[in-house]
Amino acid sequence: MTHVEDELNSQPACWIRAAEEAGRHRAALPDPGERVAVVGCGTSYFMAQAVAALREGSGRGETDAFAASEFPAGRSYDRVVALTRSGTTTEVLQLLGELKGRTRTTAVTADPGTPVMKAADDLVVLDYADERSVVQTRFATTALTLLRAHLGLHTGAAVTDARTALTGPLPQGLVECTQFTFLGRGWTVGLANEAGLKMREASLSWTEAYPAMEYRHGPISITTAGTATWMFGEAPDGLAEQVRDTGGLWVGSGLDPLAELVRAQRLAVAVAASRGLDPDRPRHLTRSVILAP
Repeated sequence: MTHVEDELNSQPACWIRAAEEAGRHRAALPDPGERVAVVGCGTSYFMAQAVAALREGSGRGETDAFAASEFPAGRSYDRVVALTRSGTTTEVLQLLGELKGRTRTTAVTADPGTPVMKAADDLVVLDYADERSVVQTRFATTALTLLRAHLGLHTGAAVTDARTALTGPLPQGLVECTQFTFLGRGWTVGLANEAGLKMREASLSWTEAYPAMEYRHGPISITTAGTATWMFGEAPDGLAEQVRDTGGLWVGSGLDPLAELVRAQRLAVAVAASRGLDPDRPRHLTRSVILAP
């Protein structure tokens, strides 16, 4: 078993622990009414998108998401939350340094023994969700689970659905597809973006991701036999039928959207195996991007 397989299979246990510990981290996480930005790089940026949509959509306060390198320096926030598995990513550390002393910052990380420990004002450590694989799975979903629980939006159904996602068969013909499109709405747009990234990293697949209502505005033109369109959450009326009419494979389910991401992680590993690739060693990638001064 690869590291990434072992790590993605451990997600239900990690989510249970994160939800149980959310109350202990309350002081380090945003209060209702605060104006908040959530930042990250790569996978963490897509989790930031999901968190921002969940928080603002639930009425807790205005919340934005940015790639750490694209943070708008002129904007004012009550708190900036940085998601960083390694605690060493250059763009995240640079941003935290720039914000020091003028905006309160929180880092959610897997490793406190890194520069992020001193760079952020508050620290949330999910060391039990750390990973050996370059490809992120459990840290990303555990961090999101922690923040869902902090917002009062996590339920045990997500864990149950994750177990189903790990044990149920993937749709017939999905692994053989040559192109994959992931769709989301609201907070699940970030999950769709992350699913696409997982497929690119682990299996070198041609993938795209869009807000579901945008799919009809051009992207559906690539859909045909041998392509797959995967919906995270409830689909817009009529979209599944339109995709099927093209000859493409439509993928949807009633699972919690975060559990659907677990299914997509499994697909990435399965496609990698079918192509003779090692998902623990994606080409041109490292566990953390550390740029020379």
